[in-house]
Amino acid sequence: MRDTNNTREGERNGSSKHQPQEAPMSLKLIDSCLRLIVIPLSVVTIWLTVTIHQSNPDYGNLDYNSIMGLKYMVGVSAICGVYALLSTISSWVTCLVFKAWLFFVPDQVLAYLMTTSVAGATEILYLLNKGDKTVTWSEVCSSYPHFCSKLTIALGFHVFVLFSFLLLSVISAYRAFSVFDPPCDSQTNGTA
Repeated sequence: MRDTNNTREGERNGSSKHQPQEAPMSLKLIDSCLRLIVIPLSVVTIWLTVTIHQSNPDYGNLDYNSIMGLKYMVGVSAICGVYALLSTISSWVTCLVFKAWLFFVPDQVLAYLMTTSVAGATEILYLLNKGDKTVTWSEVCSSYPHFCSKLTIALGFHVFVLFSFLLLSVISAYRAFSVFDPPCDSQTNGTA
């Protein structure tokens, strides 16, 4: 029994001395595909949001510059698109493949930024559709239906980018933490 524990411990110690193994090719392919999907989705989100404008003879013009949260959504989409392009290219560079932390940290940060951006844009769309009677803000979508429908489509694409980054953050976390050995179980290492 004791020899088996020593053998397992030796295998564990021996495995931690080796270089981290490259992630399976299928995981790398999924990672690259998700990063490549983010680029056009981000571009479409930016294009739809920036080109939103509608005039109403009673209330005037409404465009994305009128709402600060939409500017934030465009900024986050731009950052995500550029990062996705750069990280896709660098993920196939051999010297950076073993630098899992280079992908883990930005993937986590962008997943959180995307979460805040989607939450803000969803709140804006909700207020445009329903209004807020407490602060006497009436709903706007009956006066600007084209604006609201185009914003809904842009938000849909933005949500797809969010889900892509959530998956990317899980994949990069797996890559970053799989190089470490699992924690020792104190019951198997103790004396019997």
